[in-house]
Amino acid sequence: MPPPPAKVLIHVVPGFAGNDLDGVPIPNSGWYPSCPLISTAATMLLFSRNRSYVFLIAGIFLFVFLAIRKRSYQYSYVIDPFQSYHGDGSGDNFLPGSSGDPNYVPPNDYFDDNTDDNVNDKDQNDEEDTADRIEWSKLKPNYPVQDMRQFPKGSPQWLPKVQKFIETEPAAERQVRLERRDAVKKVFQRCWSSYRKHAWMSDEIMPISGGKRDVFGGWGATLVDSLDTLWIMDLKDEFKEAVEAASRIDFSKAPGDKVNVFETNIRYLGGFLAAYDLSGDRRLLRKATEVGEMLYVAFDTPNRMPMTRWDAVDASKNKPQEADESVLLAEIGTFALEFTRLSLLTKDPKWFDAAHRITELLHKQQDTTRFPGMWPVIVNARTTEFNLHNDFTIGAMADSWYEYLPKAHALVGGLLPQYREMYEKAMEAVIKRNVFRPMLPDNANVLVSGLVSVSRSGDDTVYSLKPEGQHLVCFAGGMLALGGKLVENQTHVSVGEKLMDGCIWTYSHMPVGIMPETFTMLPCPLTISPEKPECTFSETKWKDAIKRQLEAPDDISPEELNSLIAEKHISKGFTSLPDTRYILRPEAIESVFILYRTTGRKDLPEKAWKMFEAIEKNTKTELANAALSDITRYDPENEDESKRYPEKTDSMESFWLGETLKYFYLMFSEPDLISLDEWVFNTEAHPLRRLVPDLKGLFD
Repeated sequence: MPPPPAKVLIHVVPGFAGNDLDGVPIPNSGWYPSCPLISTAATMLLFSRNRSYVFLIAGIFLFVFLAIRKRSYQYSYVIDPFQSYHGDGSGDNFLPGSSGDPNYVPPNDYFDDNTDDNVNDKDQNDEEDTADRIEWSKLKPNYPVQDMRQFPKGSPQWLPKVQKFIETEPAAERQVRLERRDAVKKVFQRCWSSYRKHAWMSDEIMPISGGKRDVFGGWGATLVDSLDTLWIMDLKDEFKEAVEAASRIDFSKAPGDKVNVFETNIRYLGGFLAAYDLSGDRRLLRKATEVGEMLYVAFDTPNRMPMTRWDAVDASKNKPQEADESVLLAEIGTFALEFTRLSLLTKDPKWFDAAHRITELLHKQQDTTRFPGMWPVIVNARTTEFNLHNDFTIGAMADSWYEYLPKAHALVGGLLPQYREMYEKAMEAVIKRNVFRPMLPDNANVLVSGLVSVSRSGDDTVYSLKPEGQHLVCFAGGMLALGGKLVENQTHVSVGEKLMDGCIWTYSHMPVGIMPETFTMLPCPLTISPEKPECTFSETKWKDAIKRQLEAPDDISPEELNSLIAEKHISKGFTSLPDTRYILRPEAIESVFILYRTTGRKDLPEKAWKMFEAIEKNTKTELANAALSDITRYDPENEDESKRYPEKTDSMESFWLGETLKYFYLMFSEPDLISLDEWVFNTEAHPLRRLVPDLKGLFD
């Protein structure tokens, strides 16, 4: 006999079967039978004579209840991220889509119910000598924190929408797009298979010889960097195997070499956090916490500034540490995303405190540098003087600090307003002095960002521009597009678009269609006015600039200069090519991807595909893909076959799988896959969930 109508209605809302050993609510296959709101509505339906009104009222109640219930469990930890787990009687608060989410149901047979990473750890402990293991979380600090910073309470703000609505393409275009997406996936699968076979658990595979290298602690950098890419590409079986392996990585042993804290943070901590945010597998959050505990010890200095090149062996013996006097801006500033996210997920404020101390100092000194608005490339972490040096760039050695300003603003939902303030001031300075329009043979209206050195001449401040472009700086187009959307500054979006166009131009004007590591160009005259925006190419000025860059003799003949230009493979528009390598970098496709998502520009997919084809054609090996030593070395008519195409080097950094191929794949995927309105990428392309308001924010 079927149940009565009231009972059917009562069985609408999922319930819980209780808690597992971690206190995580387990989704119940049955239904929750005691919701008073639904019960009341059902009773009204049964006994009311005017059921049309009751149906309407009950429907409204049901919609509001389910909506608020759904959104409130998703983001309830935002109100007080560091409340105790059970202190308020409400139980744990968990990330939507995680294993603690009441609506989360893993795929059938996806996780092995008998798998326990503690058991794996035990097996490993039994096999290895444990004498030199360190329980990082239990080391007694030499300089304990006296005034712990707390993440601000309150609901996150409604930030402006980032992604532009992209219209559904015709069937034929969709087919092409999906074929290109799958082509990127096949490249990833070939590389992953070779890594798994030849370099499993090592940091990198050597793509020509099939050897392996450990350059980032020997903790499996490629493995961890690739976790979220596996998930995004729907390679779930490979993901499951990779998680099993990653859960056994041993971070309790101090490596003999000094630890690069920056790289460990962005690759390992960022990789574990993103894979957890995507999959909800608790083993990944545990590994993230292990990495976080280890990195936190690098902050145990008198002023709580980190050791960026960290002697973990000395630290494990509780030897006193002191921050260095000469530190790269990027390496001390790039913790805001990973450390804040880890604190939000664990409800332990110590990582947020560690990162925010740095943020506070940089915020305080932003207007006191020799180039107000920007910070110099080199800072003094020992004295906390971040305003003394003379060189200012958003490129190498400083890049990711600037990148994290709008991204941190997005991650925390605007709850820390200093990130927006610092971003807007910094970009005002960058656009004013670092960004320039180069003089190009086709008079293309694109932009490039260089380095500014500041000096004094009497009472005057002199700003000298070094017009050197870098592949690394190609991230800036995406940064300005994202930041411009978040702060509603269209100038930033437009500048970001032209910076991206500058990178695309550089790709397309190199012999093999790939951009070099560094290059220089001739800036257009600064006297150009809005009324006369032309920047007409002058071959005479171009060659004069080459003479200056190459320090050629003043009396060099035109013939000798032409020979020098040919010898150096300098194409028109470039004035020198200091570093002609391509090391599988992602920054150009990163900006193309972000600009496509934010502007919907229809020419970008085709340009991205040309970039991908050039990279795959020239870097492919039998095993994977390899870096190139000189992208200008292209002579298809040469009788010596070895000199026809760029020479490959036996190197494939983990970011090829963790960043470059991920951005190419997302470029040709559906626009709601890792939406920029819900996720923010760390500088290693690991997506972290943004804090967004719940429905209660509508009534604030």
